[in-house]
Amino acid sequence: MEARRHNRGPVATSVENICRDGNFIHAFCTSVILLNQSHHRLLMIGLLQRVTHAEVRVADRQVGAIGTGLLVLVGVERGDSEVQADRLLERLCTYRVFPDTEGRMNRSLQEIGGQLLLVSQFTLAADTRSGTRPGFSPAAAPDEGRRLFDYLVERARVRLGAVQTGEFGASMQVSLTNDGPVTFWLQVPPEGSGKG
Repeated sequence: MEARRHNRGPVATSVENICRDGNFIHAFCTSVILLNQSHHRLLMIGLLQRVTHAEVRVADRQVGAIGTGLLVLVGVERGDSEVQADRLLERLCTYRVFPDTEGRMNRSLQEIGGQLLLVSQFTLAADTRSGTRPGFSPAAAPDEGRRLFDYLVERARVRLGAVQTGEFGASMQVSLTNDGPVTFWLQVPPEGSGKG
């Protein structure tokens, strides 16, 4: 059996080479593995929640709090850069999740003058595709995660003014009143992917 030759990519090439040996089952399994790997792109993550109140405490000390606005949990993955941080901030500021006069989600954080609370959460980058224990190899190294989170906070303050945060790397207690509830998982793809 010979694989079709048009529109050949890395998966098709692998299938063709293996099929020449007559091992179709092996070829099929290899194509699935390569396809999954090609689709598993590293992305900066923002878990956005529309809130009427949110606060972060560390050891019974309040380190950040907001009223009406967005609580965003931020996950930084290996390969992320300032490009992804800038794009994530753009989406957080302009994503239309607040109601207009007709009750439709048609207004952004920037439009309503809402508040922003950014909290780092490396567990968002966990690999949960198999097993019963998460793997954290996709997450950025702590120093790089801190650098990009701090960059995101700095740029957010330039754009919005006062921005509240958690405490990077600390054991935090986060409480919130989710308004709706409204929660969105935003992802910013790597540079050159043509998405986002």
